Amino acid sequence: MDATGYGDFRARREATIWQRMNHVLRVLLFVAVWLLIISFFLPPYKKLNQNRGEIDQLQAQLNEQQTLLARQTKQVTLLKSDPTYLETIARDSLELMKEGETIFRLESRRTEPKRPSPP
Repeated sequence: MDATGYGDFRARREATIWQRMNHVLRVLLFVAVWLLIISFFLPPYKKLNQNRGEIDQLQAQLNEQQTLLARQTKQVTLLKSDPTYLETIARDSLELMKEGETIFRLESRRTEPKRPSPP
């Protein structure tokens, strides 16, 4: 009875080892499949995020250009329709003045770089 009992124990032990190995193999196969799926989708996902960043940057640039266009359109409209504005701009840019008028220009003080003191 001892010989058969030991043989039965050995058979059960080998069966549980194979069951464990099969379980480990299934887990490893599952992990490998997930890694394969991730490797297929990760590069397009990175490219998608990069493109989204580029779109945001271009949208900010578009908004800036639209603001500039609106400002310049307003300035053109004022130059065409408002003689006082036209006169002000012309006098300022061409440095013209009316007869008997004195113009005072205030310029900001330029800061000169500090010179190193002699040793």
